[in-house]
Amino acid sequence: MQTQPVRLVEKTYIGSVVISVNPYRSLPIYSPEKVEDYRNRNFYELSPHIFALSDEAYRSLRDQDKDQCILITGESGAGKTEASKLVMSYVAAVCGKGAEVNQVKEQLLQSNPVLEAFGNAKTVRNDNSSRFGKYMDIEFDFKGDPLGGVISNYLLEKSRVVKQPRGERNFHVFYQLLSGASEELLNELKLERDFSRYNYLSLDSAKVNGVDDAANFRTVRNAMQIVGFMDHEVESVLEVVAAVLKLGNIEFKPESRVNGLDESKIKDKNELKEICELTGIDQSVLERAFSFRTVEAKQEKVSTTLNVAQAYYARDALAKNLYSRLFSWLVNRINESIKAQTKVRKKVMGVLDIYGFEIFEDNSFEQFIINYCNEKLQQIFIELTLKEEQEEYIREDIEWTHIEYFNNAIICDLIENNTNGILAMLDEECLRPGTVTDETFLEKLNQVCATHQHFESRMSKCSRFLNDTSLPHSCFRIQHYAGKVLYQVEGFVDKNNDLLYRDLSQAMWKAGHALIKSLFPEGNPAKINLKRPPTAGSQFKASVATLMKNLQTKNPNYIRCIKPNDKKAAHIFNEGLVCHQVRYLGLLENVRVRRAGYAFRQAYEPCLERYKMLCKQTWPHWKGPARAGVEVLFNELEIPVEEYSFGRSKIFIRNPRTLFKLEDLRKQRLEDLATLIQKIYRGWKCRTHFLLMRKSQIVIAAWYRRYAQQKRYQQIKSSTLVIQSYIRGWKARKILRELKHQKRCEEAATTIAAYWHGTQARRELKRLKEEARRKHAVAVIWAYWLGLKVRREYRKFFRANAGKKIYEFTLQRIVQKYFLEMKNKVPSLSPIDKNWPSRPYLFLDSTHKELKRIFHLWRCKKYRDQFTDQQKLIYEEKLEASELFKDKKALYPSSVGQPFQGPYLEINKNPKYKKLKDAIEEKIIIAEVVNKINRANGKSTSRIFLLTNNNLLLADQKSGQIKSEVPLVDVTKVSMSSQNDGFFAVHLKEGSEAASKGDFLFSSDHLIEMATKLYRTTLSQTKQKLSIEISDEFLVQFRQDKVCVKFIQGNQKNGSVPTCKRKNNRLLEVAVP
Repeated sequence: MQTQPVRLVEKTYIGSVVISVNPYRSLPIYSPEKVEDYRNRNFYELSPHIFALSDEAYRSLRDQDKDQCILITGESGAGKTEASKLVMSYVAAVCGKGAEVNQVKEQLLQSNPVLEAFGNAKTVRNDNSSRFGKYMDIEFDFKGDPLGGVISNYLLEKSRVVKQPRGERNFHVFYQLLSGASEELLNELKLERDFSRYNYLSLDSAKVNGVDDAANFRTVRNAMQIVGFMDHEVESVLEVVAAVLKLGNIEFKPESRVNGLDESKIKDKNELKEICELTGIDQSVLERAFSFRTVEAKQEKVSTTLNVAQAYYARDALAKNLYSRLFSWLVNRINESIKAQTKVRKKVMGVLDIYGFEIFEDNSFEQFIINYCNEKLQQIFIELTLKEEQEEYIREDIEWTHIEYFNNAIICDLIENNTNGILAMLDEECLRPGTVTDETFLEKLNQVCATHQHFESRMSKCSRFLNDTSLPHSCFRIQHYAGKVLYQVEGFVDKNNDLLYRDLSQAMWKAGHALIKSLFPEGNPAKINLKRPPTAGSQFKASVATLMKNLQTKNPNYIRCIKPNDKKAAHIFNEGLVCHQVRYLGLLENVRVRRAGYAFRQAYEPCLERYKMLCKQTWPHWKGPARAGVEVLFNELEIPVEEYSFGRSKIFIRNPRTLFKLEDLRKQRLEDLATLIQKIYRGWKCRTHFLLMRKSQIVIAAWYRRYAQQKRYQQIKSSTLVIQSYIRGWKARKILRELKHQKRCEEAATTIAAYWHGTQARRELKRLKEEARRKHAVAVIWAYWLGLKVRREYRKFFRANAGKKIYEFTLQRIVQKYFLEMKNKVPSLSPIDKNWPSRPYLFLDSTHKELKRIFHLWRCKKYRDQFTDQQKLIYEEKLEASELFKDKKALYPSSVGQPFQGPYLEINKNPKYKKLKDAIEEKIIIAEVVNKINRANGKSTSRIFLLTNNNLLLADQKSGQIKSEVPLVDVTKVSMSSQNDGFFAVHLKEGSEAASKGDFLFSSDHLIEMATKLYRTTLSQTKQKLSIEISDEFLVQFRQDKVCVKFIQGNQKNGSVPTCKRKNNRLLEVAVP
């Protein structure tokens, strides 16, 4: 794309309209340095450029609060798509910065590669032709930072899916998928890399020079990830694209029935089988939908067979509808990601990139609709730049000579008139009963439009076309603003009906594929609507009317794209072709209007409000009429009278340099006013600070004097108290001494008497004790004497150590009795039985305790000897779980009584998971269904959690396909809450391949078992203990962001099941009952 003159002269502006010529090569005029050159510059200050128009529109939106739209028009191949990219890249470069703003800008820019892949194709005139219309509203806040956007799409050329003209390709995504997808992905989609295997792909131009489809596929995948597509959504989209490709390979053969009716059968059912496997549709249901058609009328149903031609029509209709609805879903999904999150008032800049005017060798319904849209855009250009401007001069009493121009309203009326328009007659023909063909439609056109000066048909009543051999009998010709276009009427009725048999809709609705099912809501038997859907023409007409209404509410900015030649070659300038485009685009009339008119106009009130600071008489407030204020202002500035004119309600400025001068003066004056405000503010701030410091000094001095006096008073008071206390103490001690002396004198006699009585009592006690000892001595001597006599009598019967032997014998008998009694009182062999008989003698206490300990160890050993190796492993895991979670996790007590089973899903026995079993060669330790928490919204998705000796795997529950595989060496930590829930996070090593999408967050009913087995397996393989973090708040890594997972107590709507909700980009909240 190059901004250069139409006739190779220095100017490429017509007023505010930029003329852009496609150079068919890359030029170094769109670098970041060029962006900075045109940033915040006046429109005519630098050489003409798309960046200049983009900057003018952006600054008008930001500074003057005017919604803008940039209309990019021109023929197919003139460079409109590239111009729209340049506009968006410039706006993204000059607006604000910041993490959130950059994310919004990146998503807006990356939506282009996705839509181009699915909506653009190579044509004979353009290698990247937009086969749909796109209008994007970019929303900004009051600072001019982007908040989001909304994309509207118009009439995707879905007929290209099933048939392409010679020298053209199908949509880019088909070639990109086959060229850039890995072998594994192609196998999953049941595709082959060879283009010739697919009937829907043209082979004569499958490869485009300078286009790398494989690299573009990687770019599209990356763009979808940036925009916000989840992995399963990308997978679903590619499955639908693969299904569309394979639909073209279904072929039919005729077969006669007994009743003589012809029906069709599918030749090779392998393709049908693979399509059904991709989409989850029952094969018999889809096969019947291709062979039969059911017509419903009130309470009656009639089923008829389809012949081969009708079957091929049904196949192509399904492929077209499937792809078209997928494209609309993509646009809606992108809108969900890029829409503004705030509800504040927004400023809007619209960028329109729509298909250009097309004149092909064979023009059909699509070209007719596209050219109708271009007629409407040309009409709005005429209304706003030629008609409206001249009418404004007349309304404002400005001297003006009218300039003639061609108004294409008559052509628009020919097409869109509600009674006699071509679209209205096409709808009427499609809806009427009886036999309806393209020929009957053409006959109706010949009757109604025969006299119209812009309609030509050889079969019309107009005799001047009867012998025109360039006009075939099955065609009609319209004289558009860009030239005459010959339309072949064949296919108009079918394409306008856009009919898809109800049997196919219902078959698609029954699909197990969630995306496909959502694309065909009318297939739901509970929502059958017998009302005929609107035609394609009426839908497009309504969309164009809405677009025109939207554009008229905004300030328009035009980029008129010119194609220099038809060969798509650089350095070739076909003057005839360019002049033809200049004429039919109305640029010559626009030049004459701009040269004779005024470059800028504005109402008196906003003009005075904007520039009143340039004159002392109007600043700061003008009390008279606004026009008088503007006159005073312009006289004060000494602007030449020929440079402006006064209208009834507006001021008109002829030369842009005058406007630039006013803007420069205003900018300088604003700087002076800002300096004055700064000066006054700084003076006020310094005076305020001084007064505050003075007031503070007085307060501080007063408080200090008060403090000093209080401190002196406290010192005097404390000194007085000390003196008082010493004097009172001396007096008290003196009185005490006197009282003690008096008391001792009074108690002396009593003390002496007490001592005397004590002496007398002790003497009497001593006498009595002596007498008692004498009596006791006699008894003791007598006892010893009797003992001596006994020992002498019995000495011959006992040895000297008989006492020791008796002691030992007695002790032995006691111990023997103790053990015999213990034999009968032994408790059961259960290790949990805590009963034990009481000890009979104190001296056996240590023996009793040791015997209890030995018995307990013995019966535990006997109990363990009964275990199998599997039971021993289970109890070891239970013991490990106790050490890890006891008194830490509230969920642990409920897991004690539950045996650890490991592979809950019997993968080896279930044929559904045969593919999954074949993919895993190691021993499966755990096989359980868990809920994987979505990183974006907190919703859960069922996944199969598999733990082997070396890896942790996640697989799809329905298909058994492995989604993620993580080596155990990359698992660094497991986090969970202390509450009674099953949520846990598996943290991955930073920088590892498995951690590219971030950590995993799961919910499971067997949390304790899964964490214990993961801990033991990791320890066995890596010889390192896996960290187990138990906390009600922990961080997890989601892609590049760290998100806090917080567990709170809350009342659950769904009973006792914890719920997870994404609060914002940094917080994921789990409510636990």
